[in-house]
Amino acid sequence: MFKGSIPALITPFKDGQVDVSAFTRLVEWQIEQGSHGLVPVGTTGESPTVSSEEHKRVVEICIETANKRVPVIAGAGSNSTAEAIDFARHAKDVGADAVLVVMPYYNKPTQEGLFRHFEAINDAVDVPIVLYNVPSRTVSDMQVDTMTRCAALKNVIGVKDATADMARASLERLACGPDFVLLSGEDGTALGFNAHGGQGCISVTANVAPALCAEFQNACQAGDFIKALSIQDQLMPLHDALFVETNPGPIKYAVSKLGFGDGATRLPLAPITDVTKAQVDKAMRQAGLTQAAAAE
Repeated sequence: MFKGSIPALITPFKDGQVDVSAFTRLVEWQIEQGSHGLVPVGTTGESPTVSSEEHKRVVEICIETANKRVPVIAGAGSNSTAEAIDFARHAKDVGADAVLVVMPYYNKPTQEGLFRHFEAINDAVDVPIVLYNVPSRTVSDMQVDTMTRCAALKNVIGVKDATADMARASLERLACGPDFVLLSGEDGTALGFNAHGGQGCISVTANVAPALCAEFQNACQAGDFIKALSIQDQLMPLHDALFVETNPGPIKYAVSKLGFGDGATRLPLAPITDVTKAQVDKAMRQAGLTQAAAAE
């Protein structure tokens, strides 16, 4: 159920508020373009700076608009276990297919603390849980042994692995079993991750290049890594340009060029520089997305 190209959706803004119209159109476009699933209010959706009310409303809009055409994995992470449980309960109540729960950030829990965090969510809410391991942002890095303990919990079904460590995919697959869902969280290394047994990517780039990202993932799942490598070469400059500055600044700018939102992020993220904009523009042209934007 959870595989392929799954965009970690931006949360578009207009005049500082969530742009409901743009977000609804973005969800529709993603489905039309072949995305295999959707993740609202993850890191790319600016979960740290949207209010709890906005967070929940964005999840609701995504689920309502998708209308079961593709699975929705709702962002439900927090460095407060109680808040993560609240987000997970809400996601379940409004019909999410699963929740994406990031490692608790800033408070730097031990491996035992990480396990107990996910155990508490597992015990409180009967909803599939995808772990989100992104140590570059959270500092907390769930080790394979801890992930194996979490995988034994009833509701933990997989991981979004954003470590960019190719060996992790093989180690996690061997430790957690063949049914454990392995999703990359890093566009640039998703090719290698899939070759190690991964089943897809929760993607930043798919916000702006959904058809190409879906085609790339379809090729990987079919074992056609020659075709996948060709698409990777087309997309790699874009993967790179979208992280010249802190995500989601560059991707929100890119998606705004397609008419979804005004490209603004919330403080403490500053507007991206003109130099970064030029790099994103160039990478979009290289990927053939300027023509795609004009056609929409």
